[in-house]
Amino acid sequence: MSSFQQVQRELTQFIRDPEHCAGPSGIESRRLEIYRDLFFNNIHGFLSNGFPVCRSLYCDADWDAMVRDFMIQYQCSSPYFLKIAEEFLAYLQQRNKLDNDPPFLIELAHYEWVELALDVAEEELAPQCDATDDVLSSQLSLSPLAWSLAYQFPVHLISSDNQPTQPGDDPTYIVVYRNRADSVEFLEINAVTARLLALFDGETPQTGLSVLSIIADELASNLESLLGFGRELVAQLVSLDILIIAES
Repeated sequence: MSSFQQVQRELTQFIRDPEHCAGPSGIESRRLEIYRDLFFNNIHGFLSNGFPVCRSLYCDADWDAMVRDFMIQYQCSSPYFLKIAEEFLAYLQQRNKLDNDPPFLIELAHYEWVELALDVAEEELAPQCDATDDVLSSQLSLSPLAWSLAYQFPVHLISSDNQPTQPGDDPTYIVVYRNRADSVEFLEINAVTARLLALFDGETPQTGLSVLSIIADELASNLESLLGFGRELVAQLVSLDILIIAES
C-alpha cells in the first residue's frame, strides 16, 4: 500500500470513528476536526430530514449515537448521496435491536424511505389518456410511481405522541404515490383495494371490469354487487394518478 493510500485509509477511519482512530499523523488536529464534523453533520442532517418521524422518537444523544454507529458499522455500497437513506434503512434492518428502539422502527423507516424514494424516482408519467364512457372499460395499469404497501403497524399515524406498542389486529394497507404534479401522497386502503392494485400491476393493461370479475370470484361475491362501488373506486384511483389509462 502506498503512503498516500495509507493516509486516505487513516483519514476515512478517523472520520468514521474519531473516538477510536487517531487519524493520519502530520495533519493538524484542527483540519482533521473540520473533515470529521463536515461528514458527520452532512449525514446527520440528511438522515434527520429524510426520517423526521424516526428522528422525533429519540433524544439527541441517542440519535447522534445511531448516526455514528451507522457510519462506523455499515459499509455503504453506493457513492451517491441520495442513496444514503436506502443504505440507512438496510443498516436498521441488519443491526441488533436496542432497548430504546420502538417495535415499529423498521416499518416506520421503510415508510419514510418510500416517500423519499418516490420523490427522487426518475420515472415520469405521460399525460393521462381520456377514459372511455365507462371507466371500467378502459385499459388500465398501476402507475410505476405508485407503491402498494402493507405494514403490521399504522405507520402513517405514528408520531412522538402516538407510539403503538403492539401491531394492529389487521395489516395497515397504504398506497404511496407521486402524481403528475410531482407531489408524493399516500392513501390508506383496505385489503380488497390492495388486491385490486396488485392485479393491475402487470405488463399488460387490463380493464377494470376484468379485474373486478377476478375479485368477485375470489370473494365468492356477485359481480353486479361490486360494480357500483368498484366503478367509483377505479375512477378515484385514476383521478389520483394511481391507475393509468393506457393509450388506445
